[in-house]
Amino acid sequence: MNEGGDYMSAQEVVEKYFKSWTSKDFKTARSMLADNISFSGPIDTFHSADDLIKSIEGLAQMLKGVKTNKVFVSGNDVAHFYTLKTPMGDAPVAELYTVKNGKIASMQAIFDARPFANMGNK
Repeated sequence: MNEGGDYMSAQEVVEKYFKSWTSKDFKTARSMLADNISFSGPIDTFHSADDLIKSIEGLAQMLKGVKTNKVFVSGNDVAHFYTLKTPMGDAPVAELYTVKNGKIASMQAIFDARPFANMGNK
């Protein structure tokens, strides 16, 4: 629910999740995810919100900033295009979300993972 007591739209749920994890408020970010979320990306796949949040916590440690480029909404589906600013450089990211019952039920992240491949070697 939003501050007015109404249910949040899919866009509001995604915006709250995104703003929360990028500001390192992982408790709020976790509250926006369905327990059995289906997440897929070029590096990881998760079927648990807790596992996804652990991964996001690691990503947030190297976050230098983010810039939202565009958000598209179609019913319960949200496409969020943004630039992730990291020590390895800027990475364009597309995330596709499906929101059900006020929680993010599925998420697909699409980005070029090559700059992150040598992360442990720096």
